Amino acid sequence: MSSQNDTSAGRPHGSARPGFSFDVKLWKVSKTGRKSRPWRLRWVVAGKVHGDTFVTSALAESRRSELWQAMNRRGEAFEIDSGLPESEVRAAAQAAEAAEAAPPVRWFEFCRKYVAGRWRTSAAKTREGMADGLAAVTLAMIKRGEGVPDDHSLRLGFRWAIVPANAWEDPPAELMAAYDWITTSDRPLADVGDAEVFEAVMYRVSYKLDGTPAAGDTYKRRRRALNAALEHAVAVGELPENPLVRARRKRVGSNDVVDRRVLVNPVQARQLLTAVSYVGSWDRCRGRRLAAFYAVIYHAALRPAEAVGLRLSDCDLPEKGWGTLTLRETRPVSGKQWTDSGERHDRRGLKARAATTDRPVPIPPVLVAILRAHLKDFGTAKEGRVFGNERGGVVGSSTYWRVWEEAREYALPPERVDSPLAGRPYDLRHACITRWLNAGVPIAEVARRVGNSPEVIHRRYHGCIDGHEEAANIKIAKMLEEEAEVN
Repeated sequence: MSSQNDTSAGRPHGSARPGFSFDVKLWKVSKTGRKSRPWRLRWVVAGKVHGDTFVTSALAESRRSELWQAMNRRGEAFEIDSGLPESEVRAAAQAAEAAEAAPPVRWFEFCRKYVAGRWRTSAAKTREGMADGLAAVTLAMIKRGEGVPDDHSLRLGFRWAIVPANAWEDPPAELMAAYDWITTSDRPLADVGDAEVFEAVMYRVSYKLDGTPAAGDTYKRRRRALNAALEHAVAVGELPENPLVRARRKRVGSNDVVDRRVLVNPVQARQLLTAVSYVGSWDRCRGRRLAAFYAVIYHAALRPAEAVGLRLSDCDLPEKGWGTLTLRETRPVSGKQWTDSGERHDRRGLKARAATTDRPVPIPPVLVAILRAHLKDFGTAKEGRVFGNERGGVVGSSTYWRVWEEAREYALPPERVDSPLAGRPYDLRHACITRWLNAGVPIAEVARRVGNSPEVIHRRYHGCIDGHEEAANIKIAKMLEEEAEVN
């Protein structure tokens, strides 16, 4: 570097104490050529070069200004080994002494404060996922010994204790032993960086309680929860680094592609929707009350949580022709302990969209007729919702799952009942999306209607409706016959 590119400290009167020097040269900020931290600052203390890299030039210039003021305005000596001004060296030493004097941060107390800090801004499903991931890790972050409760109880105890509203409450009697063990036998947070403990942590993230591998989505969700917590620990100075950064990521299979075996053809769909109305006694209307609910999923590709939150004011149902459902709210199932309202169903905006946006979905005349008949027979539930239970409340996931399981037994032959075909109400959405794609609807328009990105639609829905394989075979056989005739 030329002298024009550096700033040298004026030499104050007196000499620096051992290990420090006033001989400091500060160079200008330069570019490194790297993508992650492209800006570099270097300086020299008593002939020893020091440097650091930064994400932006503004950060680099800010750091250069700090060093310049220490050199020229305050006339500080710099430590030769670290390259830091004397004031920063003293501050670091004082912080280290305070950290040594303070008791180590324990795992559970860290988790409790971390979850409390994120609670208000997180959806109920996010809260539950965060608690589940940290509960799995907790099994590796406690010390084992005589009288330790079983892993299932420990997980339940952690999930109860981590809820901020329970911070000052006594745990239920059945969770008392697990709660006491978690809060008294947990390891220091810093132990997560120990090689043996970290190996145990990754095992708990990757495997279920019975020792079988966790599903790919479960592993990813737990790892995300752990990584977010450890990044927070680094940000607040509780950990020097995130050990997950240097851990090799486990390769897991992708569940993104829809299994074509779950897709129903139009005949099977009609049979299933008809069978729903036969579930339960006629006077209680258990199945008939939900027939239109499944029809909305099949004909408009709504998510079940979107159908649960559908209101009459969201529906345009003309006597003839196509109608429109304008979706504004979703009611995902979580649990009373995870929602702010204390209800099992959270109240959220549409998935992956801003809270104030909506999604209009055109619906065919057949679905318009089904919804008009449903509203004529059952009216609206509380809050003007189209679907409700017998008391007018929110339709629970357990309710529409049980009705669907019984309807499958009525509509499908025995060998199909035991197959994946339409095994979940959500599979009606898969069938609807695939039908639209097979009908030639552009991917972008399908994505707009169902609330996914075109990339997701292209990646996930490239199967065929159940029964189309035979039609494809006939076409191939005809082509082979024509080739044979030519030859």
